[in-house]
Amino acid sequence: MTEQEFYQYIKQENYKMIQQYRVDNAVILAAGFASRFAPLSYTTPKALLNVRGEVLIERQIRQLLEAGIPEIFVVTGYKSEMFAYLENKFGVHLIQNHEYQIRNNHSSIYAAREVLGNSYICSADNYFTVNPFEKYILRPYYSALYAEGETEEYCLTEDESGRITGVHIGGSDAWYMLGHVYWNRTFSKRFLEILESEYDFPQTRDLLWEKIYMKHLDELALYIRKYPNGVIYEFDSLDDLCKFDPAYEKVRESLLHT
Repeated sequence: MTEQEFYQYIKQENYKMIQQYRVDNAVILAAGFASRFAPLSYTTPKALLNVRGEVLIERQIRQLLEAGIPEIFVVTGYKSEMFAYLENKFGVHLIQNHEYQIRNNHSSIYAAREVLGNSYICSADNYFTVNPFEKYILRPYYSALYAEGETEEYCLTEDESGRITGVHIGGSDAWYMLGHVYWNRTFSKRFLEILESEYDFPQTRDLLWEKIYMKHLDELALYIRKYPNGVIYEFDSLDDLCKFDPAYEKVRESLLHT
């Protein structure tokens, strides 16, 4: 083997190694009704609300495309027809969750099970002030923000490597789950095996996919990806949205007087 052939070999081997960390796709969960946004959500799914001049889900799709994510899947349910334009506008793929009315968000994961590998799992109602997405990722993670003082969020504990060792609802001065998640192929394979084995259990019907993960922490490795406050926003209610985009104050006032 010549020196030139050797360096070509090394280059090819490094390429193969790097490819195992390349993101395959992103799955955006957008099936829910968003009952805490009623009556606003009676006409418009939360993901399609215009926030600071941009449609929520469109902003997230643009950020994924800018990061070089090759395929984007949007899981729809409530008013799914209103998301159809995204296929032509952005080239995304729509997956319909036919069980969104009778199950929690694990059913959207189940609906997208055929495409999950090295995948971002995103919530359609998140707003990122900076683009958090990357083309290559070393290990699976759940993004987190830090709460000073008391919080009712899903709080995390971690080991020295950053692996999540515990999830507790409510806590104080703690990192908590918020925002996008990244699953690698190993995590996706094992989570889907668990989901498929437990899907028909009556007690599974009302569970968030995070609750299923919490039951199997010892065999499902996720790491904390810590972000500074002000990067990730989630709107659980119209009050939350009004704080972020004051234009919705008028919307809230008009709803109060109808």
